[in-house]
Amino acid sequence: MDSILVLTHADDSGSTLTKASLEAVTAGRDLAAGIGAELTIGIVAKHATRPAEHVAGAAPRVLSVQGEEFAQTRFASDAAACEALCRAAQPAVVLAPQSSRFARVMAAVAHRVCGLIDTHITALGPQRDDAHSLGATRWFYRQRIEAIITREKRPWFLLLDAGTHAPFVADPSQPHAQPDEIAVTAILPKLRTEVTGFRAPQLEAQTIRPDAKLLFVAGAGWTKKQPDGQIHTEEAGKLILQFLSRSGASLGSSKSLVDQGGEGNSVLPFLTHLNQVGQTGSTPRHPRGLATCCHGEEPHVVGWRFIGERRAVSLDPNCGWTRGKADVVYIADAFQVMAKVNELLEK
Repeated sequence: MDSILVLTHADDSGSTLTKASLEAVTAGRDLAAGIGAELTIGIVAKHATRPAEHVAGAAPRVLSVQGEEFAQTRFASDAAACEALCRAAQPAVVLAPQSSRFARVMAAVAHRVCGLIDTHITALGPQRDDAHSLGATRWFYRQRIEAIITREKRPWFLLLDAGTHAPFVADPSQPHAQPDEIAVTAILPKLRTEVTGFRAPQLEAQTIRPDAKLLFVAGAGWTKKQPDGQIHTEEAGKLILQFLSRSGASLGSSKSLVDQGGEGNSVLPFLTHLNQVGQTGSTPRHPRGLATCCHGEEPHVVGWRFIGERRAVSLDPNCGWTRGKADVVYIADAFQVMAKVNELLEK
């Protein structure tokens, strides 16, 4: 029987686990039930008691590495903490969220415990021919090819993409809800990095929001000539920023719109290649998506593969979005639609 360790970490407040960590807990619980494995949860935090309450009922045992050194992300301390948890649990399979904090240390942790690692896992489950074997699913070739990976090497580390599982919700009313919390001591090397604080952009300047419920994608049509024969880039930027501010949506962009800056054309100044969604960009997993002034062709739609509900606004009734690639298509002027939406949101 394989044993499974789910590694988690607290958020910036230190009082709860991150959403991606809770998703990893759900994946670990479901996998353990599917292959008949023993589940252990590991927590890295300044104080682990409150974060441990959020995984009550998921596993009978919780290991924690806690202390002031683990309040902030740092390679040396995070790697030492994860290594200590792995050595204490002695798991065959290690699950962890593909967060910025764990993604940069987990390969080193796998090397230290003589394991093997795979990243960007989207699904886990037993194999058809062997109910006790494990298969991990991930996408290749810009999300066009889905593969199931199996490994004989143990321990096997798997980093889970965010948005692929529902966050775990504890049920403290159950008698077995409270797990046995065991403190693990991590041997820290000499720390050469000191975290002195955070500098974050203002909310109105932040356009990439991975946890947003809506992804708003702008296409190159925003900077093209409109029905009056003029280009209204300034108005387009104002409408988009107003919508992002009032709705809390995350901003995506087509490659053609992002590339216009290097071609000397009129551009939206707040867009960067980090906003790019599609075959050569990111593949987000928001519950809903709204595309505006986009062509809806295959290279762009690849980035929408995991969006739950897809809608689009286009003046072209023959746009690619109408050919089975969107749930709803509004044949309308995006400028007029977003101006009305902003007006309604303001009310």
